[in-house]
Amino acid sequence: MGIFDFAKKKDIREGYRKFLETPGAYLLDVRERYEFNEGNLARSRSFPLSQIDKIESLVRDKSAPVFVYCQSGKRSKEAEKKLRKMGYTNVTDIGGIEEYNGKLRKQT
Repeated sequence: MGIFDFAKKKDIREGYRKFLETPGAYLLDVRERYEFNEGNLARSRSFPLSQIDKIESLVRDKSAPVFVYCQSGKRSKEAEKKLRKMGYTNVTDIGGIEEYNGKLRKQT
């Protein structure tokens, strides 16, 4: 690990690939619903950071693989911290969708 590794942006493409390869995984978009509707990763679910304390309604198994992303990576980092504090043990922050150049799904 290099001295400036903390400043590197996460590679959302790599994180998304890992999600797709992980059986039983959840992919949470922690942006607000209107942002999610404008474009999101296929198979992701909208679960805004402001509602993260209600995650047990969706993910009951605290050892289930959970991947989180947002717009820039700031909210997903916060979501990861909050989920770990709530006892979730297999959480991965994959960063910000602004770095993703693949096809996005739009909601109507």
